[in-house]
Amino acid sequence: MKVLLTGATGFLGQNLVASLSQYYSITPMGSKPCDLREQDSCRRNIKQIKPDVIIHAAGTVGGIGANKENPGKFMYENLIMGTNIIHEAMVNNISKLILLGTVCAYPKYTSIPFREENLWNGYPEETNAPYGIAKKTLMKLVETYHEQYGMDGVNLVPVNMYGPYDHFNLTSSHVIPALILKVHNAIINNEQSITLWGTGQASREFLYAPDCAEAIRLAIEKDVPPDPINIGTGKEIKIHELIEMIADIMGFDGEILYDTTKPDGQPRRCLDTSRAKERLGFEAKTSLSDGLQHTISWFKKSLL
Repeated sequence: MKVLLTGATGFLGQNLVASLSQYYSITPMGSKPCDLREQDSCRRNIKQIKPDVIIHAAGTVGGIGANKENPGKFMYENLIMGTNIIHEAMVNNISKLILLGTVCAYPKYTSIPFREENLWNGYPEETNAPYGIAKKTLMKLVETYHEQYGMDGVNLVPVNMYGPYDHFNLTSSHVIPALILKVHNAIINNEQSITLWGTGQASREFLYAPDCAEAIRLAIEKDVPPDPINIGTGKEIKIHELIEMIADIMGFDGEILYDTTKPDGQPRRCLDTSRAKERLGFEAKTSLSDGLQHTISWFKKSLL
């Protein structure tokens, strides 16, 4: 089976290539030579590659700071890339499209754990609302293309991910890689403290990227409807507990401070993962402790 993977050079994309190549013939598609923002470019590449399955993992992403600085860019680029891929998948009769959504699409205030039927019951957390709304719109486009054209599309909604190949940057990274880098910098600079945004009381759920790859493999193999499926562990942790785990693993014993003038983001994130278990037979296998150990080990090797 030939699988076309967008975003293949990104964090999740590299994990998907590493995990799924043992099952499928993966054709990676990065930003070069195909600009997913241009429909002609998408059309030309899909016609040339003739994939059986498309996994759309490409995205313009970042942490709270990057989202606050680039709301228009994040909304436009995610909307246009996804729309082009979904439309060309339908036009070219691709056997199956796997769309990677985001937990950021959920309303800021919704019942815990997040259930798929509540996706549309409120506005997303403000700092990443443009990104979340773009992804939510794409999920609805997959559903409507299934309804009108019979396109076989699967909407997966992964929670915050981490793992090897991540982008470690204090301003643009997601939570875990940014915290790992912050602790690393404090250690090498002999700093006695680190300062985090917010109160440390917000909670997040984290999924090890290779586990997400297994969920995607199951979605390719199984016949499932296009309504969204949460992909996660179903377990949340507060940010102050997370940074303490990372500091312990990395050997940092300095003080952990919090800048409460900065936002926490969404108060809590934790998914109901029962639909993934029922429809895909998926359950995450990697504990947060083990996943952090693997990720920190990979990060240290990447510095050599």
